[in-house]
Amino acid sequence: MSLDSTEETFTESDEERTTESSAPSRLEEEGDVAADYLEELLDIADIDGDIDIEVRNGRTYISIVADDDDPALKALVGRDGEVLEALQELTRLSVLSATENRSRLVLDITGYRAERGGDLRRIAEDAVEQVREGADRVALAPMSAYERKIVHDAVAELGFVSESEGEGSGRHIVVSAAE
Repeated sequence: MSLDSTEETFTESDEERTTESSAPSRLEEEGDVAADYLEELLDIADIDGDIDIEVRNGRTYISIVADDDDPALKALVGRDGEVLEALQELTRLSVLSATENRSRLVLDITGYRAERGGDLRRIAEDAVEQVREGADRVALAPMSAYERKIVHDAVAELGFVSESEGEGSGRHIVVSAAE
């Protein structure tokens, strides 16, 4: 038997299937690395919490929840989610270090992001209402890229236009009517 007869031949569709099937496993690996990092952090800080991992829409979502209202876990959210944002960046760095891949994972603690998402949709609706009532443009308070994405999506669903303006921590959204 020659060596050539035992080699596999990959067609383009085999490569596409391999690429497609490796995407979920890469995201699952991200989730596992992130969960290990966060579990170790919680252990060091002696904070109780359960870690849930979910992969959806091409992103890994990590949630830390507790059965009771643990003030220590709420402290990991911080004022206006500042500590949560920092912890998310540290977790992304941990994933980058372990996998050599940049991560777009989203971290939530005690349901803060879900609650904030509802608040952001109301902010978008209020801004759209101001434009409907005659305001040319409505500038919103600065927010993170993740929060701006939620507002942009909500404004677009309502049939209006939004743009991000400013730099760094001053980056904010301006809502206007569609032209």
